[in-house]
Amino acid sequence: MGIFNKIFGSSDASEAPEPSKIQWKPLTDLSQLDTIVEESKAKPVAIFKHSTRCGISRMVIKQFESQYDLEENQMTMYYLDLLNYRPISQEIAARFQVWHESPQLILVKNGITVGHASHSQINAIPLAQFV
Repeated sequence: MGIFNKIFGSSDASEAPEPSKIQWKPLTDLSQLDTIVEESKAKPVAIFKHSTRCGISRMVIKQFESQYDLEENQMTMYYLDLLNYRPISQEIAARFQVWHESPQLILVKNGITVGHASHSQINAIPLAQFV
């Protein structure tokens, strides 16, 4: 393992996020976007768009997971592997009217985007204010 892999993690595109206290739901099908809209009417939903080949994205998701302090029933968390599901990412940008960036966190409540951030700003979002 090289020095950059030690710092930023592996670049293996088949990797899923490491186990964390977040109960990630893999976002792998366009039809799930309709489900997200419906789920967001009962509780907020977050979509984390992650590039598995990007060291910055890996660093941000690790920080996000370590700082995440909500209970499982407070927010539904979706994980999108951008490299394997690019069409879903494009539809998210269109449907939720948020310019695509990576990494990116999009918060949906009552069917609409109520917050979003990318890169290091993801960890600055106070998630509790959306619950």
